[in-house]
Amino acid sequence: MAKKITYRRIYEESSPEDGKRVLVDRVWPRGMRKADAHVDEWLRDVAPSTELRRWYGHEPGRFDEFRRRYLTELREPARQQAADHLRDIAKHDKVTLLTATHDVDHSQAAVLTEWLSSARRSKA
Repeated sequence: MAKKITYRRIYEESSPEDGKRVLVDRVWPRGMRKADAHVDEWLRDVAPSTELRRWYGHEPGRFDEFRRRYLTELREPARQQAADHLRDIAKHDKVTLLTATHDVDHSQAAVLTEWLSSARRSKA
């Protein structure tokens, strides 16, 4: 049975339905105390590179290109271990990917959710 993968802002209240809560930002969210975050794992290495993040600047008009570049980055050896670990978590548990980004539908969390879901479908 497929496990559910969702995403949302880390600033939203946690829920028992979240399953494993995985932060997928490179930097810790501003103003969020670690004790209040209820994060099971922080996978910095699965986040977009600083260069890509700065180029994107969360401009929705750049999202398609951001998505393409980010998916390319996920195949880099430096990110492979974190990406494999995230895939393994998603294979065994319900997962909520967390980000501090305001527009979560145009974030790395949205891209990762799609990526994890498509990887699962291709193995079915």
